[in-house]
Amino acid sequence: MTILVVLPGLDGTATMHAEFVGALRSLFDAVSLIAYPQNRVMNYAELEVLVRAALPASIPFVLLGESFSGPIAISIAAQPPGGLVGLILSTSFARAPVRLLSAFAPLVRFAPVRSIPQALLWWWLLGRWATPPLKVALRAALDSVESSVLRARAAAAVRVDVTTVLAEISMPTLLLRATEDRLLSRAASMEILSAVRHAEIVDIAGPHLLLQANPLVCAQAVIAFAGKLSFSSH
Repeated sequence: MTILVVLPGLDGTATMHAEFVGALRSLFDAVSLIAYPQNRVMNYAELEVLVRAALPASIPFVLLGESFSGPIAISIAAQPPGGLVGLILSTSFARAPVRLLSAFAPLVRFAPVRSIPQALLWWWLLGRWATPPLKVALRAALDSVESSVLRARAAAAVRVDVTTVLAEISMPTLLLRATEDRLLSRAASMEILSAVRHAEIVDIAGPHLLLQANPLVCAQAVIAFAGKLSFSSH
């Protein structure tokens, strides 16, 4: 039995992955999405503790860190539990590049996160992939999380730096990079690629919310990557 464990983006709700998860059934026996508390501020270290406690105890698994959760996935892969056989990072980073700093500034500064114009959020996160269903799903996910929690996560994302542990990652690593990411520059993935020995990049057409905007192609890339991993030795 093999499992894919998904750590969600900034909202932490893990509610926007249905199509992506559905497309992975051909390889994984199960896909586990770990949600974060919607009403409790937790820093990266605290979230890592939460995630580690929820990981499979005795079953081989692949860990996917999406966007905000990339630093958590990186830290876990640097000191991996026994069953972890592969790392995937989707539109993520080891430390915040300038573009991310400037884009997250409104989330950090504005007291009512809900006051950020929806059109701006859609432009940042979805771009030309901003379909009505994705707009509704994104708004619902953000509205379900307390503003103070979103602000704290945005502030944590612009301060985090786990570059010092990248060289400790010895497992195969896949970076999913969006071709039209308005939050992350190419430098974010190149920094990881240059430091992790067994890392590869796949460029996929899409915006920052890549798993949501282009789920089938993302799933195909994950299946191709995971299909090369060895689960039998764990």
